[in-house]
Parts: sequence; structure tokens; C-alpha cells
Amino acid sequence: MPLQKITFRPGINREGTAYDNEGGWFDCNLVRFRKGRPEKFGGWEKLTSNTYLGTVRALHPWISLEGSKYLGLGSHLKYYIESGGSFNDITPIRSTTSAGDVTFSASNGDATITVADTAHGAVQNDFVTFSGASSLGGNITAAVLNQEYQIATIINANSYTIEAKDTSGTTVTANSSDTGNGGSSVVGAYQVNVGLDVYVPGTGWGLNGWGIGAFGQASALSDTNQLRLWTHDNFGENLIINQRNGGIFRWLESGGLSTRAVELSGISGANLVPTKALQVLTSEKDRHLIVLGADPISGSSRTGTIDPMLVAFSDQENELDFEPLTTNTAGSLRLSSGSSIIGGVKARQETLIWTDTALYSMQFIGPPFTFGINLINEGTGLVGPKAATTAPSGVFWMSYNNFYVYNGSVQTLPCSVHNYVFNDINLTQSFKVHAFTIKDKSEIGWFYCSSSSSEIDRYVIYNYVEKLWFYGQLVRTAWLDSGIENYPRAVGNSYLYKQEIGFDDDGSPMTNVFIESSDMDIGDGDQFSFLKRIIPDYKFIQDDNNGNVNIVLKTRNFPGDSLTTNSTNAISATTQQVFVRSRSRQIALRFESDDDATNNGNLSIGWRLGATRIDIKPDGKR
Repeated sequence: MPLQKITFRPGINREGTAYDNEGGWFDCNLVRFRKGRPEKFGGWEKLTSNTYLGTVRALHPWISLEGSKYLGLGSHLKYYIESGGSFNDITPIRSTTSAGDVTFSASNGDATITVADTAHGAVQNDFVTFSGASSLGGNITAAVLNQEYQIATIINANSYTIEAKDTSGTTVTANSSDTGNGGSSVVGAYQVNVGLDVYVPGTGWGLNGWGIGAFGQASALSDTNQLRLWTHDNFGENLIINQRNGGIFRWLESGGLSTRAVELSGISGANLVPTKALQVLTSEKDRHLIVLGADPISGSSRTGTIDPMLVAFSDQENELDFEPLTTNTAGSLRLSSGSSIIGGVKARQETLIWTDTALYSMQFIGPPFTFGINLINEGTGLVGPKAATTAPSGVFWMSYNNFYVYNGSVQTLPCSVHNYVFNDINLTQSFKVHAFTIKDKSEIGWFYCSSSSSEIDRYVIYNYVEKLWFYGQLVRTAWLDSGIENYPRAVGNSYLYKQEIGFDDDGSPMTNVFIESSDMDIGDGDQFSFLKRIIPDYKFIQDDNNGNVNIVLKTRNFPGDSLTTNSTNAISATTQQVFVRSRSRQIALRFESDDDATNNGNLSIGWRLGATRIDIKPDGKR
């Protein structure tokens, strides 16, 4: 029997069974498709060895007028601006005490310091910086006290604890001489309250179960009892940031990286600026600051309570003026379909805004109405605030049960891995879903939490040119496509990474790289088949002489049987053929990198599959 060329259909298909998808690919990890052929994912390396605090879920790049490059990073603990490999803390200050309002007390042999401050307003893990303190008399010196601390525990509304440390971060234990209180000049500068790193259900409507207590009544919703998500945009070369359900702040580029962002409503000249928001963004051409989920105006001030369906916008070219007058373009609109705005993105000629149930288009139309709002589609809500992104072919997003694209009209994306993704997603953590683009590869993707995880550990990608899907495992909580930088940026495990650079995992071989076919048989599967040899077709990228890939042959006799590994054969660029002896009704081929720490595997090497040929023939019907 002549050699049989195997040309698998591109993309992963998990909508049927492995046998039903004969001739296609069924499973993969860290493998993409390019021009229909599978190839190893691009690698990554740390941009800097410096780390940041918290989990970053938002990235924003821009360039100043002088050409300085900045990258904003918002974590659940801090907000940073990265520049030159350093993370500069610009987290806003919530309040600053008067001198003498703060006092300390310590116990001999204990590193725990009790801090007394009436109505401090802090929550656990908040950051506070002390100044003006004097020594407690022993080991707890002025240098120990006068620095930034993260609050360890909240005792009550008037006191909390910190763990004493020296300026290098080493724990310091009080001795018997530490009987002072820090003096009468202590000042405490409290940063904005931290948020949660995990979404906690139970806030909002329907706090209790049916017939139990206050069913149908709202619990307290604040920026501190929700997953911390930052949004950000530029107004000129300055940065506007917002913590979801919290305040709006501005960082002035002219002030330098040692200055902090300040509350927009408290800046001199501010006029009816919203004090709370769900998201901020800037309209590109007409230059308005748009606030999604703003607190409404009541009389001569803002209420301080978010209206989750209200869209407010500033006067043109003035982010500080939100008072609607006949002489300016400031104003507001209220959406009607849904219960809350989830998120918005800037698209061509319009701003798209999603509620939990609908999609709206907001367009600049000029005075006297400034903006017009149109309901585009209902039933296509957004699964999370970061679950939508733009690409040359449209705006793509993920809902609770489908993927969509908008390019003048809303279309559902046919998805060959739909059930695989939506049956294995932790929807309680849906606000962590992060959409991303890799325009150089024509790819749109979403990072999400699998059903067994409360943190992002999976991705699914759609190639919008070739219209195919694939997926894998990777811990990245936020992503930024190449633009002002040559490579995409991403964050994970407290590091900032350059992505799609080389083929390694930060200098080590990339592990668990594979693609596996669906089952194959001869005819209708009524016969056993005998597989004698495999003739591989590979292209190794960057180093043809040192690449290696394993071909794993798996077999079974009936679709209900488990696949059994029959043989594993390592091949290189010089391998001509692999001899195997396998007898079964169904076979599947798995191609995987031989990458591990013991043999250094494919260090700096990528690979791409071609058309594999097999020597197979019928072998009876027993």
C-alpha cells in the first residue's frame, strides 16, 4: 500500500468527539497555526528583574511630547508607571493626618506595632507612610517608623497594627526600652484603599437566599469589597486613572515620576467632576473625558454614589469641567438596557459601551447634544470589563456564553472550541477575563480562569484571518500588543514580560508544548490497521541542526477505549523515517517538544509542522 500523506485540517475542534473529528486537530498547548500549519508559540523574557506588588490587570502605554515612553500598570495594591525598567509608585493619597494624630505602641520582644489614629478609614493591606516620628526609645528608631508600611491587621476604626522593619525590609523586634509613642509630630499619609485580588460574590442585589432576610436588597458595594480593576487613558500627555467603583485621578507628566496621582475633583478649577466611576476613557478626535458609571449631579455637587448606567462627559479639551451649560459641550446620557455598565472601548469613529445585557454605540455629533447614543444589540453583554478588544477587522468580545465581533453589525463568531471553553471557565471570576490582540499574527485572544482555578491559567485564541481557534495554558493577567514597543508586553507572577520574542520561557526551554490529532482509521474503522513507519516533515526555526521533537503514537480499538501510548520517538532535522509496529483500529498522533531541564531541549528553537506521511495498511477484522 502506498504511503499516506496526512494533512490535518487547521485549528482545534472540540465540538464533537475525537473520532468524529477525524482528519483534524483535537488538543494543543503553546502551539498556534500560521497559514494552516501548526507551529510552536513565541517565547518570552523578563523586561526587568524588578517586581511590582499585587496582581496587575491593566496596562496602558503612551509617549510624552519629549519622546519619553511610559507604561501604566494597575494592580490590586498599587498603581505604577514603568519607565526604563523601574516601577514608579504613583498611587494616590487618600488622606493625610494632622501632626500628632498618630501614635505608636510596642511590646518588648514583639515586632508588632499598634498604631492609634481616630477614624483612620483604612482596610487590611492598605499602605501608609509615616513621617515626623521619633524613636520609641529602643530598637524601634525613627528610621524604622518613618517609612511606608502595609497594614497587617485592623483592630477597630481607630487602631491597626503594622510589623516593624528596617529600611532593608528586615523585621525589627522591640525591646524593653521601646516605651515611647513616636512624639507629637507624627503624620500618616494613607494611600487609596486597596482592592481584592479575587471576586467575592454576594455584593449587589440579592444578598441573601429566597425567604432569608433581605432578599432583593442591595449590600454595600465599594471599591474595597470588589475585585480591583483599574482603567486609564491619556488626556494629552497626562494620565487619567480610575479604580472601578472608586475615584478618578490625574498624574501630571510635568511633575515627574516621583509625584503621585491626585483626585481629579480636588484639583483647582475642577467643576462638577464625577467623584466615582466604573471606567474612564478619552474620546480621541473630539477630546472629551468620558466617565462610565458616574455619580450624578445633585444641585451644586455630585452625589458620591455611582449610577451604574450613567455616562458623563467633560467639556471639550477640558477634563476638569463637567457642568452642562449651553456654552460648553459637557453633559451626560443614561443607558436604558441592562442594570450596569460593564465596560467600553474606543473603536473607529465611535465608543462602544457594554452593559450586562446590551451593546451601545456612542458617537460625537457636536453641540447642542455633543454625543448620540444608539442601542446596537441586546443579549450580547460583556463577561467582564476587560473582555473586549479592537482589531483591524472589528471589535471582538466574550460574553457569558459566546464570542462576538462588531464591524458595523454584531455577529456571533462560530467557535470550534466553544464547549471546551465555556464548560471549563470559572464564571465567578469572569471579571478577570482579559482580551488581547497579537496583530502581527492576526490573533485575538482571551485569558481566563479555568473551572478549578480562581486565577487566570488559560487562554483561547481566534485567528481572524484564517478563522480558526486554538488554546492553551499560560499565566498572564494582562497583555499589551506591540505598538510603541517592538514586542507585546504582558504581566504575570509579579513580572513584566516581553512576549513573542524567541522560543524560550525566560531563558529556559519552553515545556509542555504539543499538538495532538483526532483519531484516524482505515475505511470505516471495521478493520484493524498495521502502522509500520512514520515519515515526518518538520521545519526547525533558528537552528536546523539542534532541534528535536517527539512523535508520540497513540492507539485504541474502540472510541470508548482510552488512548494508549504505543511509542515515542525523538526526531531531528536529519531524521528520515521512524519505524514503529502498531496494530489497532484507531490511531492518533501527538507532536511535542522534547523540552525539559535535563537535556536543555529546544533552547532558542522553534518548530513548524508540514505534511507527515505514514506507512499503514489493513490488517484483518478480528
